[in-house]
Amino acid sequence: MKQELSNILPTDFSPTSRVWIYQSNRPFSQEEEMEINEQLHNFYTQWKSHGADVKGWAKLLFSQFIVVMADENDNNVGGCSTDGMVRVIKSMERQYQVDLFDRLTITFLVDNKPQLLPMQQVKYALEKGYIETDTPLFNNTVQTKIQLETEWLVPLNKSWLWSRVVN
Repeated sequence: MKQELSNILPTDFSPTSRVWIYQSNRPFSQEEEMEINEQLHNFYTQWKSHGADVKGWAKLLFSQFIVVMADENDNNVGGCSTDGMVRVIKSMERQYQVDLFDRLTITFLVDNKPQLLPMQQVKYALEKGYIETDTPLFNNTVQTKIQLETEWLVPLNKSWLWSRVVN
């Protein structure tokens, strides 16, 4: 999957480009995916910050994650610009009747498919063998392009969640 990701992300963006990840509580259909990608394209091609164009990019990845990226080398993304992005995401939430702001559900890669699991059930799932210590999870806390490329998909025991699971 990491190889797939490197083929999807724009190559002309700085490794320090800011990243936001919005995880859906369900996978989107192919038709929804096409609509969402079109809406995201319309958003980022018109994205502005303080009147200047933002070098942006956004795409629905793995049918479940909306990833937005801004290369701030030429123009920083201000609060109003971020608010505009959030409005677009909230609009999609209403349109497709999904939750894109639930931070208490974790997505693991099980049998090469994203599988959602409420955070409070991770320890139980580990004890029962549904997931293993090295089961990859999507680390939606990444904040830059380089982190997205190298730290988005990490084994549970190397993630920020591990210390909460073993305690």
